[in-house]
Amino acid sequence: MAAPAKVTTSIAAAVALAAIAGCAGPLRGGPAPHTKKGRVAPHAPAQTLRLIGDGSTAYTGEQPNQPTPVRLEPGKRPPQFVVFSWDGAGEDGRRLFSHFRAVGKKYQATMTFFLSGVYLLPEDKRDLYAPPRHAPGTSAIGFNDVQGIKDTVTQIRGAWQEGHEIGTHFNGHFCGPRGAGVWTPAEWISEIEQAEEFVKRWKTNSGLTSERPLPFDYSRELVGGRAPCLEGQRNLLRAARAMGFRYDASSPGGRQTWPRKAGGIWDFPLQAIPLPGRRFETLSMDYNFLANQSGTTHGDRALHAAWGRQMLGGVMEGFKRAYHGNRAPLFIGDHFESWNGGTYMAAVEKAIKAICLRKGVRCVSFKQLADWLDAQQPDVLARLRGLRVGESPKGGWASYLADAAGPPGRAGVPDTAGGTPYATPYAPTGRPDGPVLPADADARSGPIRPIGPIRPAAE
Repeated sequence: MAAPAKVTTSIAAAVALAAIAGCAGPLRGGPAPHTKKGRVAPHAPAQTLRLIGDGSTAYTGEQPNQPTPVRLEPGKRPPQFVVFSWDGAGEDGRRLFSHFRAVGKKYQATMTFFLSGVYLLPEDKRDLYAPPRHAPGTSAIGFNDVQGIKDTVTQIRGAWQEGHEIGTHFNGHFCGPRGAGVWTPAEWISEIEQAEEFVKRWKTNSGLTSERPLPFDYSRELVGGRAPCLEGQRNLLRAARAMGFRYDASSPGGRQTWPRKAGGIWDFPLQAIPLPGRRFETLSMDYNFLANQSGTTHGDRALHAAWGRQMLGGVMEGFKRAYHGNRAPLFIGDHFESWNGGTYMAAVEKAIKAICLRKGVRCVSFKQLADWLDAQQPDVLARLRGLRVGESPKGGWASYLADAAGPPGRAGVPDTAGGTPYATPYAPTGRPDGPVLPADADARSGPIRPIGPIRPAAE
């Protein structure tokens, strides 16, 4: 971002501290009525750009470079899906957003970028943000400057056009006693709506009115996110479903098994993966390796390389036991940061290089994974979930899935033999006009405890 010293310090330092502490107007001529929020749709003829609201965003057609979800053929080995995702995605002086876009292009990796809405809100407009249970204009990760907003928008625009997903990391990254862990569903809805609004009005708020719009309707494209510090998922799920989300990636204690739905949407958790040289596993995120190594973002320089090798080794061990075992999707979470000399960024890049070009591997976004899962027969997914971590089917995939899958085909294409669709056809509407919550949605709840034997600190 511009003013590199100022912005790099404000965003990177604030993100690090937050992690360590706990972790528009109507659309004019929008999408064709046969498409549903966030789903892959049939290719349509090119359309003229249609501005939305103040022109910060625009509808330009369906997102390019999207795979068509295909039903798994009987007896076939499932693909090995891997999702690399980035919390608080923004472009600053280190240029990591642009760098990992180039890495993704080189190694055929489509990723999910979880944007923090306040990264599109300038400091002098901070009072526009009204966080739940905190004073207006406050944020645990700060705000941005105008050049930083311009640079971040450039990366978001390019990433979406390349096929990457733009999800949400919400806004102020509040954790702890008054943070996300205790927010009600109604408070989560407020946080989501504000995150959308900052994207949909970045031109007005920044004064960059002559810049090109983002080429998508964020209210339709936004179908999932990851909560700050992985807190508050129980009430977030209720809000997310009411807002039309299709998945959530906030669970702090998953295993390397095939996903299930929670609260009506896909649950894509950070997973327990090996921590080489230790007797326990850790969550599949750069920060959790840091917490088990140095406990600080500026640890012993003499150990930086070793810590990077340890993270790379853990990711690769997790990958191999899925790839040669149950083929469960692997989820790796990251931050655009330079913790411990950037050793974790180097490890992630090496992992992408080592994984994404392998036979049978698909490095995809969370939204693309949700598309594929929605295209599968329920009994196929049930069989896949029956395999434990690292367990390959006895007798091989040909026999294990021989009678579980329907005939191959594209999602939503009718099965002419049986008269049933290969997958539930896409509904004709997008996001509901407004969120619908049960009567008790404002009831406050306590924080959710992490699941599983995850060790947050070194032995």
